[in-house]
Amino acid sequence: MRYASITRRLSDLGSEKWAVHLRARSLAAQGIDILELTIGEPDISPDPALLEECRRAMFAGRTRYSNGRGEPSVVAAIAGKYARRTGRPVSAENVLCFPGTQTALFAAMLGLAESGDGVLVGDPFYATYEGVIRATGAGLIAVPLHARHGFRLQPGDLEASITADSRVLLLNNPHNPTGAVLSGDEIGEIGEICRAYDLAIISDEVYEELIFDDDFASPFDDAGLAERTVVVSSISKSHAVPGFRSGWAVGPAEFCHRLLPLSETMLFGGQPFIADMTAHALTNAFDTAARMRTAYARRAALVATALASSPGVRPIMPDAGMFILLDIRASGLNGDEFARDLLEKERVAAMPGTSFGDQARGFIRLSLTVPDDILSEACRRIARFARTAAHTSLERSGS
Repeated sequence: MRYASITRRLSDLGSEKWAVHLRARSLAAQGIDILELTIGEPDISPDPALLEECRRAMFAGRTRYSNGRGEPSVVAAIAGKYARRTGRPVSAENVLCFPGTQTALFAAMLGLAESGDGVLVGDPFYATYEGVIRATGAGLIAVPLHARHGFRLQPGDLEASITADSRVLLLNNPHNPTGAVLSGDEIGEIGEICRAYDLAIISDEVYEELIFDDDFASPFDDAGLAERTVVVSSISKSHAVPGFRSGWAVGPAEFCHRLLPLSETMLFGGQPFIADMTAHALTNAFDTAARMRTAYARRAALVATALASSPGVRPIMPDAGMFILLDIRASGLNGDEFARDLLEKERVAAMPGTSFGDQARGFIRLSLTVPDDILSEACRRIARFARTAAHTSLERSGS
């Protein structure tokens, strides 16, 4: 059988990035007790009112086909969210609904990049970004995000990375895996560069409501950048319902008009009962995100304190999100080795930094979406493992 080139472009970008996570799940299925800190699944339950709205809608017959753009109620709710946030008119013409941020990102990238184009993205980057870019035939242009700058994208590094083929900047703010948050001034400087080089911006803002202390900033909120910016997001993190797969793209009317046939070809609509739940989520006040912010900030501080004096490990406090990075370079291991051996020897599952690009090679990522006592025990095991690894590394260097 002959296969399309996209299968080759993505052949090493699927489950391989999640090998440690899948190994951990396999061990757990065998009855082995694993402390799983790999993926970002909120441990706070969704508000019962959302589940009740979903149930009500299903029993009311909201199980038929939808349309390509999205159910009118949820489209209006999304438009209202961004109109309030920006202070500008945002209408149904600026909205497309998708099953989750990942699908919205995939469709938006297909609409803006193709073979021969370059897509700029800060490195480290979320594990699926490389696949999304390669799927279009475009190439990923990694812009280094340095720990010394708090992993915030520096305008000078962005400009130095731009090539003649660059067409799109994929921006993630707040950032996964680092938890970095860009300020309004930093977004403005980045936007000026995008204007100067005629770059479109895809802004992944799924962690918008999980910033611990700082204010949120988006290029879409700048009227001068809005016509070149597409926001992708969802209620997965903000309302603790990742399994419902309810997301969207918001951008210029022309972008949405051009992308609608692509969306219809891929999906031709979502589930009306989930749309009703999403509209309810966006038009009513819930404390879910606030409770998550409090919990994740506390747990990040717990990790930072527990591992502060551990040789071979340096926690890097996030400003947002549900993860914390550990710098493990002093252990003498890279992220792959550390995560693999940590799972096998201490039964703690963490994501290796290499799943997030070259700049994270010396790091591992821990999820903060587990109870405090489990996280504390994981830190004890990580510290024990890191001491042994660092001691072994010193012995090797001295021999």
